[in-house]
Amino acid sequence: MAETTRRKELDLPIKVLFNEEGQNFFLKNNKKLTKYKLAEEMELYGIQFDTFSPASIQRLLMVNYIAYIEISRPEISSKRQEVMDLAKVLTYGTFYRRFDDIVYQKILESDVVKNWNRKNPSNIIDRKTVIKDSILLQALEKTKAAVNSIKQELMRPIVEQVRQNESMLPEEKNIQLFLAEKYLNNLRPINWYILVKFKDSDDIVDLLNQIETSLVEFMDKAKIAEYLSFMIMELSISAENTNIKNFTKARYKGSLDPNSAIFDPEIRKNLITEMSARNQNVYITFKVGSDSRSTSSRSRLQVKIFNKDTGFEELKKNVEEGKGANTKQKSLLDFFNEDSAETGVNTDLGLYYLSYLSEECSRVGVHFETIVNQVQTTGLTVITLSLLI
Repeated sequence: MAETTRRKELDLPIKVLFNEEGQNFFLKNNKKLTKYKLAEEMELYGIQFDTFSPASIQRLLMVNYIAYIEISRPEISSKRQEVMDLAKVLTYGTFYRRFDDIVYQKILESDVVKNWNRKNPSNIIDRKTVIKDSILLQALEKTKAAVNSIKQELMRPIVEQVRQNESMLPEEKNIQLFLAEKYLNNLRPINWYILVKFKDSDDIVDLLNQIETSLVEFMDKAKIAEYLSFMIMELSISAENTNIKNFTKARYKGSLDPNSAIFDPEIRKNLITEMSARNQNVYITFKVGSDSRSTSSRSRLQVKIFNKDTGFEELKKNVEEGKGANTKQKSLLDFFNEDSAETGVNTDLGLYYLSYLSEECSRVGVHFETIVNQVQTTGLTVITLSLLI
């Protein structure tokens, strides 16, 4: 279950849409931004990439510059691995970000900082404390040995536990250790600055134990990234196949069997080319980041899968006004069961992924919910997967 930022490039066209903070950063650095319209019909400024570095996307997520990432293609299956890798990068990035928030909160609430604040009322450390990253990084460069020593102290019991786990294969052990290092390496500079400042304090051991406990808890969430990526792919390919069938019916009006469109590689390839020219796409939208770096609120990662980009306004209006005559809302479990009954398509794999993802989220304290909205008059289906971490 290795985290995919080790892959240098992903060959997957995406739109990265920025929040206000991200827009300001790029405009100040003379980077031209383009306004894009998302499947949800909102417009935001961003950049489109044909290929991208997962590590760069994750860094932008960590500093809270990204609002949405969207994939739009007539077919998803040819980019299966890339889509799954992106999903895992964003899921892990959300975990790193939340772990960082929790560590910051634990540091500020620790006896170490409380004792300092009592003795230094004119120079207290709290959430209003702002130190420029450039100054922090300079300070941390000078104390690099101390930072590494604290990292080793946090890693030591984890390394020992992993090495003694006879149920894990060598590769699995390496992945676990790699993951622990990633969590620590993604802590914001001020966390390390404070830890180094008080490294000789009598109360530092208790604080480090608390951080280590949180680190172990977040490492235990790793399977969620894998299960979520499979779930997204299963739903996206289902939407892809439905769109190809519907396009075949509308375009060829009975002269071409829709099942041939799905299972004949050559016919499918030609149809996808036609669909691409007409922007008959499946859309996957990741809503990431948050409005602030508040440590008191949980982080949310939301994924929406649209089988088309028309009909959203009608859906929004019906939901807001409570008019459900043309709009159905259901859980993903109900959607799978109804789809299987209506079309005869085997949904066992989707149910399998849903079951495992739900159980894993429940086990590690991550709130997971699904909603499916369908507009009968337009054929729009929007599947929403939400993780609250």
